[in-house]
This record gives sequence, C-alpha cells and structure tokens, in this order.
Amino acid sequence: MNRSKSSLASRRSFLAGSGALALSAASGSAFAQASIDDILNSPRRGNWNDQFDARVSTGGKVASNLPIFSPETVSYVEQAIGQYLNVVSRGGWPVVPARKKLRLGVIDADVPVLRRRLMISGDLSTRAGISEAFDTYVDAAVKRFQTRHGLPADGVMGRYSFAAMNVSAPVRLGQLETNLVRLRSMSGFLGGRYVMVNIPAAQIEAVQSGRVAQRHTAIVGKTDRQTPILNSKIHEVIINPYWTAPVSIVKKDIIPLMRKDPTYLSRNKIRLYAPDKTEVDPSQVDWSGEEALNFRFRQDPGKINAMSSMKINFPNPHAVYMHDTPQQSLFGRLMRFESSGCVRVQNVRDLVTWLLKDTPGWDRRRMEQTIQSAESVPVQLTEPVPVYFTYVSAWSTGDGVVHFRDDIYRRDGVDELVLQTSL
Repeated sequence: MNRSKSSLASRRSFLAGSGALALSAASGSAFAQASIDDILNSPRRGNWNDQFDARVSTGGKVASNLPIFSPETVSYVEQAIGQYLNVVSRGGWPVVPARKKLRLGVIDADVPVLRRRLMISGDLSTRAGISEAFDTYVDAAVKRFQTRHGLPADGVMGRYSFAAMNVSAPVRLGQLETNLVRLRSMSGFLGGRYVMVNIPAAQIEAVQSGRVAQRHTAIVGKTDRQTPILNSKIHEVIINPYWTAPVSIVKKDIIPLMRKDPTYLSRNKIRLYAPDKTEVDPSQVDWSGEEALNFRFRQDPGKINAMSSMKINFPNPHAVYMHDTPQQSLFGRLMRFESSGCVRVQNVRDLVTWLLKDTPGWDRRRMEQTIQSAESVPVQLTEPVPVYFTYVSAWSTGDGVVHFRDDIYRRDGVDELVLQTSL
C-alpha cells in the first residue's frame, strides 16, 4: 500500500475508532456511528459540520453579549486567573513547533503537541484523544482558539496562530492580572446606554441595559499616532461632514504628497483657507517649506471624504472623533491600526441609528435620505451618550472563555505580547 493510501486508511481508522468512542460517550454509539458515516460519505469533507465537533468541545460559547465593562466580566476574569494559576503550577503548556502550516486533513507528528496545547487551554476536550490526525475536533478547537485571540477563524495554524499559541502560560496569567485592574476601575455604573472602544481589540461595543446591543469592527491609531484613552459624551452626529485635516496630517502626509503631486488637493476636493478664511489657490503656496502649516485644509463632503458619510463628535482635548471611511477594505485586515488617532467604524450607520434612537425625527430613513442629499447636516443628540476609549488586552465573557489581544501599544509591559508588529 502506498503512503497516501496508508494515510487515508489511518485517517479513516482514526475517525471510525477514536472518533466513535468519543461520540459514543457523549450521545450513544448508534448515533455516533451514524454521524461518522455521514462525515465519511460527505461530498464536501473540507467543510464538515461544526455540530459534530461541538460534541467534544469544552467551555462556553466564545460569542457573547456580555459587555467587557461589566461586573460579570470582572468575576469571570477572577475565575480565569485561578484557572491559569493552576495551569502555571502544573508547568504550563507545551510549545507547538511552528515548522509548517497545519490544517484539517493533515496527519503530522506535530499534531499531538497541538492537541495537548489546546486541551490545556480548554479549547479541546480530553475526550478527543491524542493522535497525529488534524481532524474535525482539532479544526473546531483551533477555530475557537483563533476567535478568542482575535484571529481569522479559518482553522489553519499559520504564523500568527502559532505566535499567539506559544505565548507562555505565565505571561498570559500576568496579562489577565494586569487587565483585571483596568476592568475593576470601570466596573461601576457607566450609563444606561454607552459606547466603548477597546483599542487593542480594535472593536466597539454599543451597550444598553447591561448587554451589548451592537458590536462594530474598528480602525484605531497607528503605534506612532496612538488613539488616546478618554471618557466623554457623544453629543453630536454630523451627516456628510466636512473634514478638516489636523496639523499632524498636514505635516506628515499632505505636504509631502503635494511635493510629489501638485494636483493632490484638487483631486481629493480639499480646499485651502488662509487665517482670514479666504480661499487660497494651492499653486500659490510654496510647498518646499512649511508655509502650508499656516493654512486650514478642508475637504468637501462626499464619497471620497476622509470621514465619508458620518462623523461622531464628543468633547476631548485630543481632537479625536469617530467616523465612517471610504476605505472599507481596511476592516477586513488582521492588523487594524491604521488611523492617525481617530476611530473609524464599520457599519457606522447602524451605530448612528442606535445613537439617534431617542432624538425625535431621526430614523434610519431620514438619515439615508440626508446622506443622499450630500448636504452637511449636524444633528444634536437629545440625550448625550457616554463614550469610553479604553485599553483592555485580556478579558473573559464566560467560564472558560478567555480573550487575549496583542499589546499593540506596549502598555502591558511584556515584549512577548507584542506579536503582530514583531512578525
């Protein structure tokens, strides 16, 4: 028998043997064998049903409507710290060799180490057994691990998944302890409705009555233009906003671009204004120096506007705000640290609709009609909504469900936690 046939036979033997035993313990042998037969006979074996894997999964569901800023979150983190103390006392978890990509269907000598690692962190049940087969049990466990660490849940062990998985247990314990202090400081009453921006997760929660009403993917500040920590209240939404470029962007971005392409401002519908508010022709400005810093750069409303359709305002000393963006493709990136400090919001119209729900006359229909008009319209919220920009890189949303994110701004004080920017 050649190697490929031998591997297939081994894999079938594993599924029909170890898999059947695990399922038998959970649901009865007859049901288990039927499930295995269905899988082996499936024409799309690369997309096996997650319900099969769920029978040997452990811990609670990763998805939750529990806010990060919740007394319940604090309790869960305290529980997680106890669990991780136990893991550390037992020697932690093994390092998974990052020699090659591992994925569903692979039979490899590194898979047993991966299985043990996933079992220790609670992503894979010990009932799944130890073998060299990257089967559907391991696939589901890897996806669960990836989801908890803010990685694309594709089930493939690549460099980012290996890096997150090989952060040591003592370091993860320390990360939980550091963030417990942050969470405790924000576990009081924050408002009946509030918005929370979690910078290292690049994620936004709109919270109402103690539960998350909406979650939004965000783009936050670069490491050299960091989004600040702040508490404020959202008081205004501007539909079809003008965008005024801050001095930092004028200096670092616009002036160098104008030196390369004198048509940059006109192509992007950015107008130049003198201190006396008169409009200035860009061709009359000396771009070789810093004369342009004396002018105001304002972009007209429209699809190419840096804030696109929406701007969400709240008082703060950092001159930052939340807004829409014409660069929607950025939300699909793993590393979403691309802004100059402000926060870009995916599906921002859903968030604005939620913010304006108590403001008479502003429903979704009127908002969309206003966007179509291309007219810049400021809308004052009847009741300002608290907003919190925070930095939480580890939290828990349930017993056995612990989330970790990269320490992108190096606030946790451990180099090992700065993963994405170091790979």
